[in-house]
Amino acid sequence: MLVLGLNGNFSAENTDLVDGMLEFFCHDSSASLIRDGVLIAAVEEERLNRIKKTTKFPVNAIRACLERANVRVDEIDAVGYYFPEDHMDMVLNQLYTEHREAPTRYTRQLIKDWLKSELDWDLPDEKLFYSPHHTTHALSTYLHSGMTEALVVIMDGMGEESSGTVYRAEGGHLNALTSYPIPKSLGSLYLNATQQLGYKFGDEYKVMGLAPYGDPGTYRELFDSLYTLQEKGEYELTPGALGLNNLGPVLFAKGIPPRRKGEEFTQQHKDLAAGIQEAVEKIVLHVLSYWAELTGLRQLAFGGGVAHNSSLNGVILRSGLFDEVFIHPASHDSGAGEGAALAAQRQLGAPQIPVRLRGADLGPLLGTPQEIESTLREWSLWVDVEQPDDIVERAAQLLAQGAALGWAQGGSEFGPRALGNRSIIADPRPKTNQTRINAMVKKRESFRPFAPVTTPEAAHTYFEIPAAQGNHDFMSFVLNVREEQREALGAVTHIDGTARLQIIDPGTNERFHRLVTRFGELTGTPVLLNTSFNNNAEPIVQTVEDALTCYLTTELDYLVIENHLVKRKPHWTSHLPDAVLAFRPTTRLTRFVKSGPQGVGREIRLDYSTGPRSDVSPRLYAVLQQADGRTPLGELGLTEDLHAELYALWQDRFFTLTPIGR
Repeated sequence: MLVLGLNGNFSAENTDLVDGMLEFFCHDSSASLIRDGVLIAAVEEERLNRIKKTTKFPVNAIRACLERANVRVDEIDAVGYYFPEDHMDMVLNQLYTEHREAPTRYTRQLIKDWLKSELDWDLPDEKLFYSPHHTTHALSTYLHSGMTEALVVIMDGMGEESSGTVYRAEGGHLNALTSYPIPKSLGSLYLNATQQLGYKFGDEYKVMGLAPYGDPGTYRELFDSLYTLQEKGEYELTPGALGLNNLGPVLFAKGIPPRRKGEEFTQQHKDLAAGIQEAVEKIVLHVLSYWAELTGLRQLAFGGGVAHNSSLNGVILRSGLFDEVFIHPASHDSGAGEGAALAAQRQLGAPQIPVRLRGADLGPLLGTPQEIESTLREWSLWVDVEQPDDIVERAAQLLAQGAALGWAQGGSEFGPRALGNRSIIADPRPKTNQTRINAMVKKRESFRPFAPVTTPEAAHTYFEIPAAQGNHDFMSFVLNVREEQREALGAVTHIDGTARLQIIDPGTNERFHRLVTRFGELTGTPVLLNTSFNNNAEPIVQTVEDALTCYLTTELDYLVIENHLVKRKPHWTSHLPDAVLAFRPTTRLTRFVKSGPQGVGREIRLDYSTGPRSDVSPRLYAVLQQADGRTPLGELGLTEDLHAELYALWQDRFFTLTPIGR
């Protein structure tokens, strides 16, 4: 049985279903393919449309899954969607009430229209299945845990009416034990704190990285006032003055304003981050303690967006409550989309047996060797390429010499973590590598930590691995670095002596395991710094072109693509006039009246919620107006004095640049 799972809303690539679509309305759009209960392909739409945490209908992801699995759309037995039909239709109806210009089409018709127009597939009504949101999270988490019997706990922002659900799972079946309503949402509480600290939806992991710099005791009394722990695993959050935001009014009453974007982080901000992290950990442990004791279950499958809080996961693993903890690599809503396929399969009566998921390399491949070589030849005006006899040996030597590499191999990872297929890798030992890579690649705050990857053989030497078994394949747990190793692992040891650890097994990624091992043989330290291959303006790279673009717009030393070693040519930017420029589907050029002597402003922007925008000089604006994806920029008037401005806009991914003849 072949089932397609979907999540996301119904917006087109170049526009939204209605104006002003919220950034979190069906976020993390994706597609997944399940064959007889086995996940055979999965990819998030953001990797393909290049919009972080995109809400767009996952049409590109559907195509990519079909290609990866080598199946035709008419072979699909069912399609699953990750919310109930009546719930989604009610939400859409509210949008149509507010936006009278939008045509009133509801979920079933929208899905069928997309599949017909883009894939020429007339999906029969009886093949389209809808499921409760937390059920889809629970199925994807539990059925990939390999646990026969488990406590399954889902916590996120919100489902239809719940922000948390607890299940007893046994023999492939789920039995709901309790749920926590939306006003008790821990996902929303953490988001409130994220916004108070000047970040936006999707930036919660930044707060998690900031928290160890703070003292949770500073605002403990304030955060304690936000919740009450009750009997039988229950808790209450103090009602907020403005909807679900119960933190903002409390901080305002204490004279603590929200941090503005770009402001320096003060100790107060760090203490607030530490406070929210501690508060959420206390509440989650309260819930888990009660249900673990009541059920007697010693295995936990933890899912939903809250389960991407790897610091929390480390606390759970060390708590002694469980003998084993499993975290899905895509615990957020992309995993729920995959769970929708499992739910559809269940509704069709197919048996479901938990099988442990070990690898996340379920996305599109980079291409055939011939396709990769062809693309690299087309970029030869800008880069030199060689093919060493042993790319692992060469990469390990470069890393040992201090180089930072982009590393692209095989299928991309499902979920937000780079796990050795779309990674930036470097020597984990020099403390300077942490600030160096933050500055030269990520263009982000210097406090943000990087993760280590090591082998099963070396893990206990460098890290305190709890007695409870965790699935460390997916970089889901923050653990303690052994005290005697913290100085030796300066680039990946956070300020509190912890690290978000990945243990790479040779059975799941032989080449990456061999690279870590060989680096260890050369240096005596079988550990690498491993972070996602992208800059601050884009999702993780997907294609060869994405990897080349990221490499050329950062200060990475080398790029490895499969068996090829890539290095930028000296003075390659002098060839920018030979490039062709193509706009993304959401790119917009606008002129507007502004105050001052110039009178007219010029801007380039990406037209979606939270899309960036930037002023453009009149001369470069004139060049951009003529860009057609075919004509070299030099013929459109690009001169050397405009190179730096063009390059900066390329770094922010307002458009693509490719060599002439591409």
